[in-house]
Amino acid sequence: MAVEKKKEATPVTKRPEIVNSVETLKLRIAEVREAQRKFSTYTQEQVDKIFLAAATAATKQRIALAKMAVAETKMGVVEDKVIKNHFASEYIYNAYKNSQTCGVLEEDTAFGYRRIYEPIGVIAAVVPTTNPTSTAIFKCLICLKTRNGIIISPHPSAKNCTIAAVKVVLEAAVAAGAPEGILAWIDEPSIEMSVEVMKDADMVLATGGPAMVKSAYSSGKPAVGVGNGNTPALIDDSADILMAVNSVIHSKTFDNGTICASEQSVVVLDKVYDQCKKEFQDRGCYFLNDEERVKVGSIILNAAGNINAQIVGRSPYQIAQLAGIECPKDAKVLIAEVTEVDVTKEPFAHEKLSPTLAMYRANTYDEALDITDRLIIDGGVGHTSVLYVDPVKGPDKIKRFEERMKTCRILINTPSSHGGIGDLYNFRLLPSLTLGCGSWAGNAVSENVGIRELLNIKTVAERRENMLWLRTPEKVYFKKGCTPVALKELKDVYKTKKAFIVTDGFLFKNGYTKSITDQLDDMGITHHVFFDVTPDPTLPCAIAGAAAMKEFGPDVIIALGGGSAMDAAKMMWIMYEHPEADFADLAMRFIDIRKRVFVFPKMGQKAILVCIATSSGTGSEVTPFAIITDPSTQTKYSIADYEIMPTMAISDADMMMDQPKGLTASSGIDVLTHALEAYVSMLATDYTDGLCLKAIKLVFEFLPRAYKYGRDDVEARERMANASTIAGIAFSNAFLGVCHSMAHKLGAHHHVQHGIANALLISEVIKYNSAEVPTKMGTFSQYKYPHARERYAEIATFLGLPGKTDEEKVDSLIAKVEELKATVGVAKSIKEHGVDETAFMNKLEVMCEEAFDDQCTGANPRYPLMSEIKELYLSAYFGK
Repeated sequence: MAVEKKKEATPVTKRPEIVNSVETLKLRIAEVREAQRKFSTYTQEQVDKIFLAAATAATKQRIALAKMAVAETKMGVVEDKVIKNHFASEYIYNAYKNSQTCGVLEEDTAFGYRRIYEPIGVIAAVVPTTNPTSTAIFKCLICLKTRNGIIISPHPSAKNCTIAAVKVVLEAAVAAGAPEGILAWIDEPSIEMSVEVMKDADMVLATGGPAMVKSAYSSGKPAVGVGNGNTPALIDDSADILMAVNSVIHSKTFDNGTICASEQSVVVLDKVYDQCKKEFQDRGCYFLNDEERVKVGSIILNAAGNINAQIVGRSPYQIAQLAGIECPKDAKVLIAEVTEVDVTKEPFAHEKLSPTLAMYRANTYDEALDITDRLIIDGGVGHTSVLYVDPVKGPDKIKRFEERMKTCRILINTPSSHGGIGDLYNFRLLPSLTLGCGSWAGNAVSENVGIRELLNIKTVAERRENMLWLRTPEKVYFKKGCTPVALKELKDVYKTKKAFIVTDGFLFKNGYTKSITDQLDDMGITHHVFFDVTPDPTLPCAIAGAAAMKEFGPDVIIALGGGSAMDAAKMMWIMYEHPEADFADLAMRFIDIRKRVFVFPKMGQKAILVCIATSSGTGSEVTPFAIITDPSTQTKYSIADYEIMPTMAISDADMMMDQPKGLTASSGIDVLTHALEAYVSMLATDYTDGLCLKAIKLVFEFLPRAYKYGRDDVEARERMANASTIAGIAFSNAFLGVCHSMAHKLGAHHHVQHGIANALLISEVIKYNSAEVPTKMGTFSQYKYPHARERYAEIATFLGLPGKTDEEKVDSLIAKVEELKATVGVAKSIKEHGVDETAFMNKLEVMCEEAFDDQCTGANPRYPLMSEIKELYLSAYFGK
């Protein structure tokens, strides 16, 4: 009998009383992390209760904490620190009390899309000696609001008051239901401990000097750190001088200048310089003489070129004593009149965090901008800048200031200490005691830091299918002999007066246009015939037609012919209505026609388009596509947009009775390819499937008869006309595939008629698409898995072809296609068709790349690699 081994009890680690080593710090971080895991499950109601309790407790202790801070750091003014503590609790609470930080942020059930708020985890927060209690309160509160834990690393010279502030917030939060240990601190801070806490936390929230912020960003963890400030204030000669000077004094004396947004320099225009100086003097500021300026300047920085900690937050009198000079005990600010802006040469140009101020004289506004800009670039890029100006008289000056200053806060007529921290002089500027300086200062944020930076947003996106469509011309007329009835609407419905007919030379010379022009004459519609369209219409042909169209000024364009005439007419229509349109933009590729980069111009403003088919093949009379060749590159471009969908389509077998055998075969196989590709397209729908199947059946049944008997088999001609238009509607909405992409390039480079090019390729493409394990499948939300083989088998079943498995049915379908091709005289391979092998091989690589990039490729169910297209071309060439 097996004896169960007794499990050893997990040793319980005793909670450290104080954090004074790396080991005890790791234990405390683990404690905060466990508390945060529990806190992350809290509801918004629970969080808001805790947030209110913590803010209330901090507000009540604002005076006691202010006294502790001044006593411990010997910096600042108790009364001002009271305001900062009050601001950090009251203003922060009011800014975020109604903000959602838990649960679902946004939900759209129709699109299957949800965004959910999640906390980040444990935040490492470094707190400066200048604002040791207010910054601690601020950071603790925004962490509580966002369900994050926090561990505070105080400045060594302010650790007692900082820890006291955190304890006040923690006790109130726990009493309101927060987990024990959600807020913590380092009792004996050091550089080693600060580095460790930043390394072990999930995120760093750093406020302090450049070295500390750099350390935060180097910790390997996401960090929100803020840069140093060197705020200049420009006083324009249009400013309210009384307000400007007193605003600067108010800001600069606030807590003895310890807020990083406080003014470090004033730049005053010459016209009001003396007035400003007098106002500063009258309000208790002390101007240093040259000797005093040098002595005070000598103690502003330490040997390393950084701010001398002994002057930070001290009073003007204390700083004067330290420099060995005398000034009134009640002096508000020590002001040095200087000209040098280089911080390496002029200490007063540097950030000083004390009631000391540099004052510059500028002769012009441009010079003032130059000085201000240089002070920012050299010492406080990204932080804050101030302009005092008459906003009515100087909007252009405000604009120039905005454009020039590389600071994330640009304050207008505002004391910068109070204005920078937000919500006091502008209620849209978020309250914060951590002010981002953006990429200019190497910061991750450029705004006042708040709760947004402490939240992750989890996005849930359920698979949804795209909305599809069925787009057709406004009117589609079909039936042998329907043309005269349809054209009657040009006068009765559309009220047209001038018709421009686009056709080719053969149709014009053989009288196809006469029946149309005779009817137009009877209706009193003047007309012009352009008959220079050639097979595979070119861009110069379209340009020439558009020029003739512009001269004639039609309100209806009638395209008469096969795909070439209709494609040319569509391109001319675009150029006629929008001569400014760029061909490269029109031909720009897209993945989704609704999201294309180039938006097609609105058509139909000058003329409507009527398409009358004379061959049963392209279906262009009902499609939004046009194929145009650029003869300079021998490239065929697919122009596609529903804006070029014809207004009226006419499919009249009377116009098709005399198609020669070659055209009958070519256009008939083109119809079949349209329907086959549209049926297996990724964009195929129930609406297009029925059209495809009907068109395919009509082709197999009636193309051999139309080819053999021509005009003697009226039914075959009419049913092939129907098949062409039906397939055209199908592929106008489901699109085509790689067979057409390859056919376009084969035709462009080797002058193979389009329908024949499709015929030479389609069997190889069916085999290729039928792979159950393709290298890549196409990307479209409706297309869930490779199933082209199944789709081809459905076609075979509909046609009654033999086969027990899908694979056998696909083989039967290919055999049926090959049988049809043989019946209508299509060669078995590209080589047999007469394309020279050397010429084919020379163009092969180019054709592969162009076919891959053709507009039709995107809807193919199997996403083709260029190497696979090459194999398809080679197989089709040699007839493998």
